[in-house]
Amino acid sequence: MRIVQLPPDEIKPETVPSRYSRHVLFKPIGETGQRTLSQSRVAIVGLGALGTVLANHMVRAGVGYVRLIDRDFVEESNLQRQMLYDEEDARQAQPKAAAAAAKLARINSLVDIEAHVGDLSLLNADDLLTGVDLILDGTDNFSVRFLINDVSVKYGIPWIYGGAVASRGVSLAIVPGQTPCLRCLFGAAPAHGAADTCDTAGVIGPIIHMVASYQATEAMKLLIGDREHVNLRMQQWDLWYNQYSSVDVAGARKQDCPACAHRKFEYLDAEIEGETIQTLCGRDSVQILPVQAPVITLDQWERRLSPLGGVSRNRFLLRFHPSDEVTLVIFPDGRVLIQGVSDPAAAKTIYSRYIGM
Repeated sequence: MRIVQLPPDEIKPETVPSRYSRHVLFKPIGETGQRTLSQSRVAIVGLGALGTVLANHMVRAGVGYVRLIDRDFVEESNLQRQMLYDEEDARQAQPKAAAAAAKLARINSLVDIEAHVGDLSLLNADDLLTGVDLILDGTDNFSVRFLINDVSVKYGIPWIYGGAVASRGVSLAIVPGQTPCLRCLFGAAPAHGAADTCDTAGVIGPIIHMVASYQATEAMKLLIGDREHVNLRMQQWDLWYNQYSSVDVAGARKQDCPACAHRKFEYLDAEIEGETIQTLCGRDSVQILPVQAPVITLDQWERRLSPLGGVSRNRFLLRFHPSDEVTLVIFPDGRVLIQGVSDPAAAKTIYSRYIGM
């Protein structure tokens, strides 16, 4: 789905539309910076909480081309924090990328908006994340972030990592060849179940806006070429408990990093994905097997998931029923069966929501 509007190069060079007058008055941007924004291209991965704020800022700021990528659809529980959607979107279960594109097209007709309704995977990441000047992270799982990181390093495209859960948030600009990449900092994705998700720990709207607005500001600096003022420190917040930290990560760049040192892009390797996700023929189920060993026991899963739906277990497995249609069967080795779905993308969405990726 593509909403083609007035291409940025059709804007007369001697004029900047009046809608951007406040940017022009802001000296670090000015007319030159605004024209640069109008010629810039951005991809946003994930159109949930962070992604909707990011997309809103990029389109209103006049970034010339914005590519929206998301596999999910709008639900009522999204409306508390996902700013581009409304009750009608939820009633119709509109795909998030399409619903966001429709809203954004009414906000700024000068921006070329391209929506991709589908799962970002190793099969399409090279296509969807290239041909842009910057990638913005609006996702909610580390598997996709490491995929973004591989593409970023492989093609030399900066990206801005962001995450939020409960009242906590984090953001970091990653510039290939200059900063540590995500694998330098974390090595690999956290073990499944090791981290909270918004569906297990909740989230408040203000932390979403804080993280995404910070990401958007750093994005504008990178896009107009103001590298001097890009903040390369990792920013962390907890709004509820009044905590803030700014961490210097420059020394974390690793000489033996698989991605940025050895250029081994393991998350773009089809074998990794193929081994972890399998559709079970004839059973309306998808099996997901994490690469890393689990750190959560069945007893701990029972305590975590009981408030969110029906739970039953024995010493061999735990069954969790978040709805009448879907059942998650969790095994001690970390394997999870998503019953009631046959589409791997839909299974990954459910898995990410309750288990984390």
